[in-house]
Amino acid sequence: MLQIDLWKRVLIWAFCALGLLFALPNGFYTRVEAYNDAQKAIDLGGVAGQEAASWPSFLPSSLVNLGLDLRGGAHLLAEVQVDDVYKARMKAIWPELRDILREERTTIGTIRLQDGPADRLTVKISEPDGMARAVERAGELAKPIASLNAVGSKDLVVTSQDDILTIQLSDAEKAASDERTLRQALEIIRRRIDEVGTREPTIQRQGSNRILIQVPGIGSAEELKDLIGTTAQLTFQPVLNVVSDAETNAGFGNELLPSLDEAGKFYILEARPVVTGEDLVDAQPSFDQNGRPAVTFRFNPSGARRFGDYTAENIGSPFAIVLDSEVISAPVIQSHIPGGSGIITGNFSIEESTNLAVLLRAGALPATLEFLEERTIGPELGADSIEAGKIACLVAFGAVLIFMVLSYGLFGLFANIALIINIGLIFGFLSAIGATLTLPGIAGIVLTIGMAVDANVLIFERIREELKTAKGPARAIELGYERALSAILDANITTLITAVILFAMGSGPVRGFSITLGIGILTSVFTAIFVTRLLVIMWFERRRPRTLEV
Repeated sequence: MLQIDLWKRVLIWAFCALGLLFALPNGFYTRVEAYNDAQKAIDLGGVAGQEAASWPSFLPSSLVNLGLDLRGGAHLLAEVQVDDVYKARMKAIWPELRDILREERTTIGTIRLQDGPADRLTVKISEPDGMARAVERAGELAKPIASLNAVGSKDLVVTSQDDILTIQLSDAEKAASDERTLRQALEIIRRRIDEVGTREPTIQRQGSNRILIQVPGIGSAEELKDLIGTTAQLTFQPVLNVVSDAETNAGFGNELLPSLDEAGKFYILEARPVVTGEDLVDAQPSFDQNGRPAVTFRFNPSGARRFGDYTAENIGSPFAIVLDSEVISAPVIQSHIPGGSGIITGNFSIEESTNLAVLLRAGALPATLEFLEERTIGPELGADSIEAGKIACLVAFGAVLIFMVLSYGLFGLFANIALIINIGLIFGFLSAIGATLTLPGIAGIVLTIGMAVDANVLIFERIREELKTAKGPARAIELGYERALSAILDANITTLITAVILFAMGSGPVRGFSITLGIGILTSVFTAIFVTRLLVIMWFERRRPRTLEV
């Protein structure tokens, strides 16, 4: 019988209303965007202006994010220099190796670090007869690899030849280290970009050691490189001496680093830091006692303890704060500093202190980045794309509306109403899940508009055929929807499978197209089967026509 229960009618209209409500903010994009920025500023402890009242707080404020090709922004392809990690590992192992071999001095004699590749340690011993003992003791530094793909393997390989002892990372450890480095770099880049409030960046791994970064709304690729390209390796190291000669021999276990602010000034520092940036839990821009921009920092309990113990034992001694192998400040320790907090002063501008705080708060990149490709996409190109997308959607939309009315009369009008609701549901769904709309995504919406009335065409043509058998209007409508259902599901399920495969196998623009296409298929089937049916039944209940003209 041609009827729908009341609870089903309420559920259908409620779903439509909810979808249209979520789509509503996109009709006031600029206002809602300003409102969201103001709310974010409030959440971060800032002060918002009039924008905080530009949108009612009881309405949804989620927007369809515009992709790089629509909004403009920066595109970078970076290669992570994993060799830096190998070098750092060897540098960290050397003090331990030196201490272990010194314990065997009576057997192996004196030891001397030799020049060699950065990813290995080469040590010469004066008593080659003790090489077996040296290899045995050096092997104690090797540890099991924490990876499911290398169970039972060690992270170090110790070899010897004549009087030369060599230590390097095993192949399994290099593979595990590369994976950890890429994952850590991805996370830190994401944190740094999120810190400055950019909208919906695309940060994804490409290949074994490359990272694709696309950030809509940022000014230029150079600005993005400045934000993420700095490694921000922060250390706190004891100062042994201050010199003016860049060729000064720092001595064994020490290093010579330049001053960031004073040209021609160099510091001789102990190579082993007291604390590092890895111990930081917070960093905020602030001002020193003279009103100059600075950065306050706070350590975790472990770092705070080491920092406090060192300052208590070295009152009156200078203490260098080193950022990326440059001494940015070397204050004299005036008193014991408990609690693990302090301040970094230097010749900063307000913007530089803010950026430094962002870099320190996000953490240090595990390795440097080499930028292989960089592009800046201007907002003008994005505006042209949006305008072209609007025109395409309106032309497709208008053509479908006219065709349906001319072909099916009043029933075509019902299909058009469902099509309008369908477009609203697509944008509501995209807004609710925070999806990013790209130019291929607009193509997916245009395709959906053309496909959306397919189901209605099948239904209306079936109703026409049923009317020819003189079964009456009510029975013809009921059979039309019932017998067209299998064809509708078959056609849309196969298209949905294609969209899923595109999403799983594709990336970037292809995924944007598949998302809008998949969502459009779901909303199209819903509006065709339920919304148009409900509209037809509501009209039929009021008019009770004896004949139908479809």
